[in-house]
Amino acid sequence: MSIPYEGTTLPAYFSPATDGAGAPVMIMWNGLDSTKGHMYASGHWEELAARGISCLMIDCPGSGEALRLQGLTARIDTEAWAAACVDWLLTRDDVDPARIGLVGWSLGGYYAPRAAAFEKRLALVVAWGANHDWGAVQRRRLEREGERPVPHYWEHVQWVWGHSRLDTFPDFADAVCLDGVVEHITVPFLICHGENDRQIPVAYANRSYTQATRSPDRRLRVFTAEEGATEHIGLDHLSHVSTYIADWVADTFAAPAVTS
Repeated sequence: MSIPYEGTTLPAYFSPATDGAGAPVMIMWNGLDSTKGHMYASGHWEELAARGISCLMIDCPGSGEALRLQGLTARIDTEAWAAACVDWLLTRDDVDPARIGLVGWSLGGYYAPRAAAFEKRLALVVAWGANHDWGAVQRRRLEREGERPVPHYWEHVQWVWGHSRLDTFPDFADAVCLDGVVEHITVPFLICHGENDRQIPVAYANRSYTQATRSPDRRLRVFTAEEGATEHIGLDHLSHVSTYIADWVADTFAAPAVTS
């Protein structure tokens, strides 16, 4: 299906949890180079459905069909995508308008908190990997690994963001940062991060948690090597992270609303 967005559409899958009246729903966003197909294959929508929660899986601008077929590149103000998703969900009779949440993995760990800071119709947010300062990570990659951290990496990230010059890209990427942003999150906020994440430092999870002072219920869950899910977004035990997030989302949706 397609979600109307600024004169075009965002490709999506929608998994309804029930056939009846309004159910809570989680919007699910991908990262730098995953797609809605990866989200579907992860089975997270099934974990949510088992708890009575629907799931809207989106190819965000900069990924999947949105980038490859429609030329939609990523942008810093991801609340624009969130608004489009919420607007569409509010047209459905099977969605509870007071219980719409957002989860994003990998680079979605920037996209989702940024959106929740400014799209106030969202009821909760989850960073599945605390991508607090993506720009700083890019600068470290340039310094440590030069022009080829992996084949075609810099060509790919510039394509995602709609840029064409590597010499100016780091200055742009500096703005892909949650400093001064997560302070505006006023809903429950869960941060999940692997202790051994070699792409995004675990210190960024602590930074997001420490700064999100206006969230009425902020949680930080760091997954260890002993239990698994300790690598980037828990890829070494993805289902462990998935069930933890689904439980937290269900519990939070079921709890009385708390204001900050």
